[in-house]
Amino acid sequence: MIRPANLQDAQNIANIYNYYVKNTVITFEEDCIDSKEMARRIKKVTELNLPWLVIEENEILVGYAYATPWRARSAYRFSVEATVYLNPDQQGKGLGTQLYQALFSALKQQSIHAIIGGITLPNPASIALHEKLGMTKGF
Repeated sequence: MIRPANLQDAQNIANIYNYYVKNTVITFEEDCIDSKEMARRIKKVTELNLPWLVIEENEILVGYAYATPWRARSAYRFSVEATVYLNPDQQGKGLGTQLYQALFSALKQQSIHAIIGGITLPNPASIALHEKLGMTKGF
């Protein structure tokens, strides 16, 4: 089930995110974050009327995706950066695809016309996901 995130999801989202902070370089963060900081991030995104979605399996939150403004200048107001994270043991099940499809659909309804995905390399799984959804390399 995919649904909008709420502040009560902050701890579960932080747990997923912190796995990547501890075990990879893809977040560009060096320290784990707590549920309070994650709640602040969720609130900031949703107050901009941008989607933050979670996916559950058997009522357990196993992943999330959201969009943030790409740049602050007015000309970029229809452009966002999209992000998706899954619990590591849930990868390869198509959940990232489901989350991104739902996110992209919500963004289309908001007249967003450019979605940017930043990928730390090497990351063949992330590249495959983004290309599967029609995204192309920009540089």
